[in-house]
Amino acid sequence: MKLWIDTEFNEYRGALISLALVAEDGREWYGVRYCDDPGWWVREHVMPHLNQEPERDSELRLRLGHFLAGFDSLHIVSDWPGDIAHFCNFLEYAPGDRIGPDSMTFEVRRDLPDTATTSRVPHNALEDARALARGALTEAANMLRREGGK
Repeated sequence: MKLWIDTEFNEYRGALISLALVAEDGREWYGVRYCDDPGWWVREHVMPHLNQEPERDSELRLRLGHFLAGFDSLHIVSDWPGDIAHFCNFLEYAPGDRIGPDSMTFEVRRDLPDTATTSRVPHNALEDARALARGALTEAANMLRREGGK
C-alpha cells in the first residue's frame, strides 16, 4: 500500500512535533507530540495549526502501531528526507524492537506538489500529507487518461 507522509519538527533537524500518513485508499493517521520549547519559526507557523492536543509518545506509538497493523506492507512517499528519518526513528521503541509491518520501502521525491501552495493548512502535517497524496493521485489519473487517449 502506498502512503504519503509529512512531519513537522522543531526547526531544522529538531525534535519531531507531528506526523501524518495518508494511504492511497483514504485511511489516515495523525499524531502530535509535546513540544515545550518551539523555535520562533515553529511557534509562529506550526504550533497554531496542529489542530490536535499532544499525546505522550507511548500513546502515539500505540495508536500508530494499530494503524500500521492494518497493512501487510508499506511504500511510504515523502517530499523531504527528514520526514522518513523522523518516522523511522519514531518506530523504534526499544533496542531491537519496532512497530510496523515486516516490509516497508521508502521513496523521497522532489516532484511532489509544493505543500506551501497546495495544502489547505500549510505546516499542518495531516493537511500537507493530504496535499501530497491528492497531487500524486491526480497526476497518476491524468497520466492514465493521457495514455488511454493514445
